[in-house]
Amino acid sequence: MADRSEAVRTAAPRGVLIPLALAQFICSFAGSNMNVMINDISVDLNTTAQGVQIVITTFLLVMAALMIPGGKLTERYGRKSCFMAGLIVYGIGALLSAVAPGLGVLLLGNSILEGIGTALLIPPVYILATQLFAGTTARARAFGVIMAMGGIGAAAGPLIGGLITSAISWRAAFVFQALIIAIIIVSCRRLRDPEPPDPTARLDKFGAALSALGLVLLVLGILAVDDDLRLAAGLLLAGAAVLFWFFHTIRAEERAGKQPLISPSLFDNRVSNLGLITQNIQWLVLMGTSFTVATYLQVVRGYDAIETGVIFTAATVGLLISSLGAARLARRRAQRTLIMAGFAATSVGIVILITLANRTIDPWAFAPGLLLIGLGLGVMLTPSVNVVQSSFDDAHQAEISGLSRSVSNLGSSLGTAVAGTILVADLTGHAYAAAMIVLAVASLGGFAAATLLPRAATVDSAV
Repeated sequence: MADRSEAVRTAAPRGVLIPLALAQFICSFAGSNMNVMINDISVDLNTTAQGVQIVITTFLLVMAALMIPGGKLTERYGRKSCFMAGLIVYGIGALLSAVAPGLGVLLLGNSILEGIGTALLIPPVYILATQLFAGTTARARAFGVIMAMGGIGAAAGPLIGGLITSAISWRAAFVFQALIIAIIIVSCRRLRDPEPPDPTARLDKFGAALSALGLVLLVLGILAVDDDLRLAAGLLLAGAAVLFWFFHTIRAEERAGKQPLISPSLFDNRVSNLGLITQNIQWLVLMGTSFTVATYLQVVRGYDAIETGVIFTAATVGLLISSLGAARLARRRAQRTLIMAGFAATSVGIVILITLANRTIDPWAFAPGLLLIGLGLGVMLTPSVNVVQSSFDDAHQAEISGLSRSVSNLGSSLGTAVAGTILVADLTGHAYAAAMIVLAVASLGGFAAATLLPRAATVDSAV
């Protein structure tokens, strides 16, 4: 099997990276483009900004909760099969969202079906990239393209969504997603699975249910803070208890010689754990900033979707600039250095957003801060992924890919939930500043975690 896998890697056509990168782009796009549609969706579906926030957060939460089981399913049914199934489910969800008559149907199409589809298709993206591209340099380049497209999708989501919403309708943005999905499916002709599926692979259903329930309870607890503090505390404690139960269960299953949902030994790798922390915080800051700034501009400043989207161009430009130089930077600088620099730039960008936004009514006052955030995120997204993925051999790629994407999407959920809860509770300049301060503190926490990474963790020295 190893020989066959290596042969497939060597012969991997260049075109295989296109569908993988586009898949990450559209999933990241889906997580941020609705931020500029808050007013339009609220009016059209007779709901509130909080209702739209719930849809956005639930989408990100479903991804996070199901990403680990999604990674495990690739072992049993095959990487390409899960990738294609995820694309189809996602496409159906996008079309259903486009014709949604109310918030409930939008929740089903966008949050549930698109969330499930993403959980099925994203783990194979990183597993296939790891297995099809031999050597740490080639693998880092592949990750660089995929993560750049993901970052651009998240940053450009408000701009593209704003253009489509203003020119046509918010519903057309979901049709756009369905069209991209169709393009990805067509471009998968050259994509080959490097290893055959293993029909005997066991899926720990009880573990999957526990992990999903624990994550859902945690995020629901955060969302409930502005309504009922006692309920929020109860949900948070229940979530923590369920996750503790989950970890106890998988350790017991591994000791009994069974195959748990995820091997507890994955958490014994200190470098990987630090990389996962930085991934979580990166996406927490990215999605939290996107939601906070977009909501503030629309609800408080009264800007429409296109005006809000244009302002976010600065973040997209920053991501493009840093992503284009990511491969060169990875060869010259340690991954630890790049991640630290990324968090430093992002923290400064958030401080600028807080300072300038309260001192001027000029919408372009947001541009310098968003540019710095885009630059910082573009520098550190790829190194964080490479640190985690390269910490394990091919036998553990399904598990670590699912865990890595789950942690990242949990960060996205937490970013939207935490910042959104602060904003929705009191949409004033003070609430905006409070939400951004929380994100700045999180960014500094990411910087602290990055300082603990090995100094010599360069692309060419990664295993």
